Amino acid sequence: MILLLILVSLITLLLASSEDYLNYYSHTKAICNETNYCQDYHISCDEKRAIIIAPITGAVVQFPEDWQDPRNETEKELC
Repeated sequence: MILLLILVSLITLLLASSEDYLNYYSHTKAICNETNYCQDYHISCDEKRAIIIAPITGAVVQFPEDWQDPRNETEKELC
């Protein structure tokens, strides 16, 4: 899975012009559902658009029922 992610990222970078390359970045972010189950994802963005969202194996946590995500809505955006 990681090899596939790296391969897709490299192909995307090779096909992009130098101007497009400046708008491409990646990071990790936890995405949580309504039951407070959160998983980390590797997210690749092209400006403000997510082009690859890949789960990171084993990077999960189940928070208690009364837990509230401390991030604001802007911090929860993928890109």
